Amino acid sequence: MTTAHTIPLNSASQTWAAEARRASKAGIPVLMALIPLAMVLGAQAHQKGLSLVEVTLMTGLNYAGGSEFAAIGLWNSPLPVLLIVVMTFLVNSRHLLMGAALAPYIRHLPRKVVYPALFFMVDESWAFSLLDARSREAQGETPAFSLPFYATLGAMFWVSWFSFATLGAILGPIIGDLGRWGFDMAFPAVFLMLIRGMWNTARAARPWMVSLVAASGVHLCVPGAWYVPAGAVAGLIAAWFWAGEEL
Repeated sequence: MTTAHTIPLNSASQTWAAEARRASKAGIPVLMALIPLAMVLGAQAHQKGLSLVEVTLMTGLNYAGGSEFAAIGLWNSPLPVLLIVVMTFLVNSRHLLMGAALAPYIRHLPRKVVYPALFFMVDESWAFSLLDARSREAQGETPAFSLPFYATLGAMFWVSWFSFATLGAILGPIIGDLGRWGFDMAFPAVFLMLIRGMWNTARAARPWMVSLVAASGVHLCVPGAWYVPAGAVAGLIAAWFWAGEEL
């Protein structure tokens, strides 16, 4: 599988069309993993009682797979609204660190471009675009951040996410439990690929390990989905604690 750190860089390709082709080539392997994942989410959401319109709106407007899976896992009657809101915030709080890492590369862009662009920032588009910007910067490209590259990835992942989530909601009742086909394994597979692409040293992976240990411990000791915010908070604290170190 093509990993983020092996994205080919053609310094002469500055047009939107060329950058779009480059982004498509880089993102298609990940897209193939996101499609079944979106279908699993859509099927689970439909099983919890969400309509097709509600599934489309949730995946299209919230657009954050981790928090959506967490919310659907908590979706019961009566609906624990406060818990879902808190869980969504904690799971999505990693975007604060992601945005901070990307900020130096997008300072030259006007706010009317930056704010809409950040809506499409998910783990996959962020990882690819950040590593691409670092690669371009190392080769002396100015600006280092390629907006067409980022925009193409964002459009690919966003449209595919809510489209196939809706398709999963439609086909779920017909096919049955999509998880039995192993589709749910796409989620950890994508993140393992992204982590591998961003791997520099073992020290850089310490916050991930802290998050894993905290989430696993809470999952074994505390009933419910509290392992999700536990892992998120532990990872954020660890990342903040080690932020000043040279990794």
